[in-house]
Amino acid sequence: MSIQLFRQLGWFVLLVLVQVLVLNHIHLFGIAVPLLYIYFPITLQRNTPHWAALLWCFTLGLTIDVFSNTPGLAAGSLTLIGLLQPFWLELFVPRDSIENLEVSAVTIGWGKFIVYASALIVLFCLIFFALEAFNFFNWIRWLEYAGASATLTMVLIVAIESVRGR
Repeated sequence: MSIQLFRQLGWFVLLVLVQVLVLNHIHLFGIAVPLLYIYFPITLQRNTPHWAALLWCFTLGLTIDVFSNTPGLAAGSLTLIGLLQPFWLELFVPRDSIENLEVSAVTIGWGKFIVYASALIVLFCLIFFALEAFNFFNWIRWLEYAGASATLTMVLIVAIESVRGR
């Protein structure tokens, strides 16, 4: 087994524990919930097969759903992100870069990383809270939840990247 598999498994377990034990209990201003587990699909390597990205994302989402009592919300949203992530990543990585490029702010640059990550985070939060509400009757509240949670999640990911990149 490769060291990369153990590294991914470690991030998987760490993100699940942090989300379930700490972050699920934070509701900033009553609307913003940090959804840090989106960091996992954002940092998948460039050469990760599409089936593996989908499997990792679905498994992570299902694990979060089991421990957070949100049936299918995280699994569905993360599976969509796992489907789109490889194609979205190709827009930000030079074509002549190495195949097993680890995605981080250091490797692709801070500007590109912030645009890349924030687009995936906003899409994830929009889908997550749309599935949670399951209607668009109160669409302003839906946008508040998605925007505030996406902002809080992005702040946490930038903090992790600034520490991790050194």
